[in-house]
Amino acid sequence: MKSPRVLFWYRKDLRIQDNNALIKTLSISKAITSLYIFDRNYPLDFNAKSRAWFLSNSLKELSKTWEGLGSRLIIDEGEPINLIPEIAKIINAKFVAWNKGLEPYEIKRDLQIKNILNELNINVIDCMDHLLVHPNSVSTGDGNPYKVFGPFYKNLESKLTYADVQTEVITKIKLLDLKQETLKNTRLELSNKKLEKFINEINFAGQKMCPCKPGEAAANNLLENFLKSHKINDYENSRDFPSQDGTSYLSGSLRFGTISIRKIWNKSTNLEIENKKHFLSIRTWQKELFWREFYHHCLFHFPELESGPYRQKWKEFPWQNKPEWFNRWSNGDTGIPIIDAAMRQLNQSGWMHNRCRMIVASFLVKDLICNWQMGEKKFLELLVDGDLAANNGGWQWSASSGMDPKPLRIFNPYTQTKKFDPLCEYIKFWVPELSKIPNSQIINGDITSIESVSYPKPLIDHNIQQRFFKSLYAEI
Repeated sequence: MKSPRVLFWYRKDLRIQDNNALIKTLSISKAITSLYIFDRNYPLDFNAKSRAWFLSNSLKELSKTWEGLGSRLIIDEGEPINLIPEIAKIINAKFVAWNKGLEPYEIKRDLQIKNILNELNINVIDCMDHLLVHPNSVSTGDGNPYKVFGPFYKNLESKLTYADVQTEVITKIKLLDLKQETLKNTRLELSNKKLEKFINEINFAGQKMCPCKPGEAAANNLLENFLKSHKINDYENSRDFPSQDGTSYLSGSLRFGTISIRKIWNKSTNLEIENKKHFLSIRTWQKELFWREFYHHCLFHFPELESGPYRQKWKEFPWQNKPEWFNRWSNGDTGIPIIDAAMRQLNQSGWMHNRCRMIVASFLVKDLICNWQMGEKKFLELLVDGDLAANNGGWQWSASSGMDPKPLRIFNPYTQTKKFDPLCEYIKFWVPELSKIPNSQIINGDITSIESVSYPKPLIDHNIQQRFFKSLYAEI
């Protein structure tokens, strides 16, 4: 068969360029039909308004791209374990291709589908694409997975060079579409309506404020802007200041795969470096990519992380979990300015600056004494870049319950404000009722001005709660 029909299944790789499974598929056939399924068993892709917005717009762009190539993107909803074999048979596919999933549910689901397709004599193409390297390719000297970031970082870095990473492939070819009689199948005819229905149901008010932008074209623009504006050269100095435009905003793009991690690595590795300061900033930014890699490797090797703490003693911790305190934290109404600013940014834009993520996580766990899993869940309800592995890893790092050699880490919200928002620009933008309050009062946590009448008093005293938390920690 000269051009066997291939069904290409999109998941977290919503792009045409530099897509490993798609590249391999193109070497086999030009008769490719793509598919995206709203997997109701995996609502993490679309159960947050911000992610639903990002996903729907990315799919809309992707659909037009496939039309331009002469083929199509089919949209469906349901259980992939049933739909993949069904649609493969409808279009008479001889191959089904996808990029490997690495989360516990994805691994189990993909294996089940692979077994069904094998029984139907349909070949499977599955490639590694979401990370720089497969989790099994990085291990300690005795062959075990890493549990500490430092040595993991050094090992992974030694394996990566520009030549090791596949360069970008731009497909400007003409694909072979399905025949008209095949398209008359009811399941395929409803495809466009399903995407339209999904888009019409989205009500994400923060799309203009969200710095992450959906679609492959926007992802490439974000990367080019970050590199060509030389923001990456100053990343070391600007990355911790939430009022500054110092980050790439590519987290949503990496979450949904509208750009490949390889392209980002290649572009940042191939920059012309003018001085040592720029070199250190670029390396610092690349280290963030390695943190992403580390958390995904950890979840792959230790799937139990999804359901609880890595360190067993934390299962016995006597959390307070006061509903009123958690709700006030969630709504940005704690009376602690940096906390409220960060949570309001998250609620209104679907995104939060990374420094602030650490501050609010520490505050929830070690000031309000709420279980870190409550915060983990809340973040996944709101974040446009909400990702199981990275979110879990970040929260366990903040709670000191994960793979981190430092036993206890507590952030003082007022000290953090003094260091990283000294002019209170970030705070006053997201908490406008404090706009006329002197910066010194905000930084010291002693807001006494009459203008503050609409802002609540601090929910807790940080020093008292810190001592209380340490006493609870000592007991475990």
